[in-house]
Amino acid sequence: MKLGCYAENQWVTGSDDGVLLRSAVDGEPIASASSAGLDFGAMLQYARQKGGPALRAMTFHQRALMLKALALHLNECKKELYALSTQTGATKSDSWIDIDGGIATMFVYSSKGRRELPNDHVLVDGPAEVISRQGTFTGQHIFVPRRGVAVQINAFNFPCWGMLEKLAPTLLAGMPVIIKPATSTAYLTELVVRKMIEANVLPPGAVQLVCGSVGDLLDRLDCQDVIAFTGSKGTADYLRKHPNVMEQSVRFTAETDSLNCSVLGPDAGAGTPEFDLYIDEVVKEMTTKAGQKCTAIRRIIVPEQHSADVVRRLSERLAAIKVGNPANPEMDMGALVSQGQREEVMERIADLQKDGTIVHGSLDNFAVADGDIKKGAYFAPVLLECADPMSATTPHSVEAFGPVATVLPYRDLESAAELVRKGGGSLVCSLFTNDNAVARELVLDCAAYHGRIMTINRDCAAESTGHGSPLPHLVHGGPGRAGGGEELGGIRGVLHYMQRTALQGSPSTLSAISNQWIRGAREISDGVHPFRKTFEELQIGETVHTAARTITLDDIEKFAELSGDKFYAHMSEPDAARNPFFEGRVAHGYFIVSAAAGLFVDPAPGPVLANYGVDNLRFAAPVNPGDTLKVRLTCKQKKWREASGYGEVYWDTEVINQDDEIVATYDVLTMVASAETMQEIESA
Repeated sequence: MKLGCYAENQWVTGSDDGVLLRSAVDGEPIASASSAGLDFGAMLQYARQKGGPALRAMTFHQRALMLKALALHLNECKKELYALSTQTGATKSDSWIDIDGGIATMFVYSSKGRRELPNDHVLVDGPAEVISRQGTFTGQHIFVPRRGVAVQINAFNFPCWGMLEKLAPTLLAGMPVIIKPATSTAYLTELVVRKMIEANVLPPGAVQLVCGSVGDLLDRLDCQDVIAFTGSKGTADYLRKHPNVMEQSVRFTAETDSLNCSVLGPDAGAGTPEFDLYIDEVVKEMTTKAGQKCTAIRRIIVPEQHSADVVRRLSERLAAIKVGNPANPEMDMGALVSQGQREEVMERIADLQKDGTIVHGSLDNFAVADGDIKKGAYFAPVLLECADPMSATTPHSVEAFGPVATVLPYRDLESAAELVRKGGGSLVCSLFTNDNAVARELVLDCAAYHGRIMTINRDCAAESTGHGSPLPHLVHGGPGRAGGGEELGGIRGVLHYMQRTALQGSPSTLSAISNQWIRGAREISDGVHPFRKTFEELQIGETVHTAARTITLDDIEKFAELSGDKFYAHMSEPDAARNPFFEGRVAHGYFIVSAAAGLFVDPAPGPVLANYGVDNLRFAAPVNPGDTLKVRLTCKQKKWREASGYGEVYWDTEVINQDDEIVATYDVLTMVASAETMQEIESA
């Protein structure tokens, strides 16, 4: 089989024989990959002229629903994906991380897109900035989709997840993608892309695929494009220095292999739950995906007094690992991705032996329980120990990308932190301790060198997602050797594919651009209370100025009885007068909010279905008995919920006293029905 490339909305194959791809299990040919003959300039043009405009015409919520549809379709295809994944050397549990993990990431971004982003084409970034004395000239940051193409170059170890974790936030941002998988496992990526195209929910040009070389693609990128790379640091540095990439200031983010570490706290000796948890985690990280994970534990940093116990227990556990055919459910570990990768791992172990000693395993004498070691890319776990990690160099600079790790003993917390930092930056560090003082000291000493730090003790271990599991909610990336980039991290991952722009102008103009009312912008009023209007009828800027209400001492005392809140500042004149913030008894802050609602709420049934919260509540000035309050309520933002029959409306609220002094500000959040929903309610 020759792998297809998906270019300009059609499947094509390369014009030459390409590169032969072999099974990691038995060495048999699976497919060939070639991109010869592809017109990369035409692919970029197609993405920019077709895919980009189509995606940008959709709102964030519509793109989020597109992701959900893709994920649901891929869920129906998992049996076929799992079967092919075995040929990469992956066991069923390895494939679960890659396939189900990738699909789950799409579901998460679909959900986050609908919950955390507006149903709009522009994302407002933070509150407006006051930059003039009278407020007629203001500033506002926004995010909009970049007008280029995201070129996503992925590694061989996660041909499914590695693609989908980049693809989901990019499509949600509204940017088209050209996918370039690592050639050795491109056959699985190609199958996933075929299934996505079959779902028939992607606009033409939104996704294209290159199986093989990228040719002159990088020469044709411009300032609106993005490169997202996963792989070796050497390749990342080469791509980053590409003349056109530098000349065009192409946005570049890299996630590279790193010497991740796991630290055992001095309190976590043999016999403690943390010690047992530590051993379990190291074994899992060494053997999952045959150690071919960019987040795998490479450096095992343990107290000197516990190192012998750690080596002994790890050696016992690793000796019990069954290596063989990943299709056999009795096997604990499958194969490396190729025989070439096995040779690479053996060479790196030889480098590590310059500063360390193999304490478990062998380069050429290991058993394969089910499989032919001559045909498959099998390799058993190898554990090394370094007697003097402070003066050693190779454990902190050489990575064997397989089931290999080195034990590094430390004297005290200061030396442990120094060993951690010697790795030069990593994707993840984990710490096993039941002493929170130890956790704080090490985290503060080492956080600057890692994209993620996981702390584990007996309280959280049962629900821990593990050292080596990047989550869509949290940042994946790291400084230094880890590439200096970031991916995922919730909506942060979406923003990598968008442009932040600072706007300046009048509040009314910026409100019109951002589709979000800014204080100082024009107010709208046609005499109809906005609570009487359906979601479609309601306009940004519609405002109610209420009648006034004078707050009495009786109000305060009744609220105190009703709520049970009898804080002295509300109940005692002399005690309140001694408080540096008050001159005497004051009204409860929550009574002010309640009284304000009584002033602006239209009580009759109507399109406003529910109040579901208050955001950004601040009490700016005390309210004393005798003060008179009024409210300004303005429609600030609307978020339509697709296929729900209602939308969310944010109301900017100011409570003002008789001196025109603001005493409280907040956003009221309501659910407002559509005209169709109101018809259904009224006819029920």
